[in-house]
Amino acid sequence: MCQEVGQAVQLALSRRGLLKAGAGAGMAALSLMLGGAPASAATPTASADDGAGFDTRLVLLGTAGGPAWFPGSTRHGIASALQVRDLTYMIDCGDGAARQLAQAMMRSRADPHPFRLLEPLQALFFTHLHSDHVVDYDNLLLQGWTAGLGRHQPLVVMGPGPRGELPPVFQKPGQPPVDPPVAFPNAPTPGTAQMTEHIFRAFATDLNDRIRDYLWPDLRGLVQVDDIALPKMAGFTSPNQTPSPDMEPFEVWADAQVRVTATLVAHSPVFPSFAFRFDSEQGSVVFSGDTGPCRNLVRLAQGVDVLVHEVIDAAWVDTLFPPPLDETTAALKHHLLSAHTSIEDAGRVAEQAGAKTLVLSHVIPHNLSDERLNLAGRHYSGRVVPGHDLATIGVGRRRAG
Repeated sequence: MCQEVGQAVQLALSRRGLLKAGAGAGMAALSLMLGGAPASAATPTASADDGAGFDTRLVLLGTAGGPAWFPGSTRHGIASALQVRDLTYMIDCGDGAARQLAQAMMRSRADPHPFRLLEPLQALFFTHLHSDHVVDYDNLLLQGWTAGLGRHQPLVVMGPGPRGELPPVFQKPGQPPVDPPVAFPNAPTPGTAQMTEHIFRAFATDLNDRIRDYLWPDLRGLVQVDDIALPKMAGFTSPNQTPSPDMEPFEVWADAQVRVTATLVAHSPVFPSFAFRFDSEQGSVVFSGDTGPCRNLVRLAQGVDVLVHEVIDAAWVDTLFPPPLDETTAALKHHLLSAHTSIEDAGRVAEQAGAKTLVLSHVIPHNLSDERLNLAGRHYSGRVVPGHDLATIGVGRRRAG
């Protein structure tokens, strides 16, 4: 899970954690977290120009995974934009994503007028509601209000609905059971629509001031928010028991430019946690969301032009948790690795799906070198692209002429 990233870093940086690790391993952990290996100069990476000549372009707005901040990292929180001709679709909205989207729009538009900058933004899709995927959502809404957001037609926002039940409590082996307090027990697991309503309530002072004094249109009318309805799924019992049952992809939205399908992926205990596929006339892109290796994702990504897959460096996790491990630490390590995908496993997933290009994003730790990320190519025969902020990747066919 995303929150385990921060918990793992805190443990490794704690005096107890470093003493348990021993001096050599502890210093190695600090080196990986605070500096990391520099990106290899010989490794080709996608640049701002790689999408030139394509009608469909993927822009990596932010490529960092998890809520932790890593010193020296240049990565913003996880977010991507898919530009299809003159329209833009956004996937997730992590730390700094609103400003990154504005930068991408300024770069791609011939007339980047500040009051019309976000007019091309058609829809925003959330893979799941962990904070590192949604934390800049309020910023996008409130800053976008003065940048043309939803002025021609309401911005479509789609994401997970309410979980339906609280996740299980992580019980430490050998310790007495704990019963932590429940935050907002009347609505402890809100979905996308309820989250948006709460944002508007929190900023009611600003909304009413600008609506009444500036005569701006009501921001609430500039967005159309929907929780994604799940289809009937054979084998599904509950979010805690079967959070990602085997299923076929299902359509969640379409317009004249793209068709969006989704599936549930393995990011337990999060539910629902989605991967999305976007199909246009020019090509296709799949966004894995946060997940361990997952058959549902392989099925969704069959033959895709570009697979944008999350990644965690398992060697870094091993450094955080050197042996001997007590039961609690071993359980946390397993949690961290099972809810995310290692570098080499990301390559295996791309190979199984027959993806033409594998783009590695949601990078953990944030300072991973391209040399490490390119290890995905050990088990994958296509093109590997280590993701970097504001890199642009052309999708499908080049523009004729």
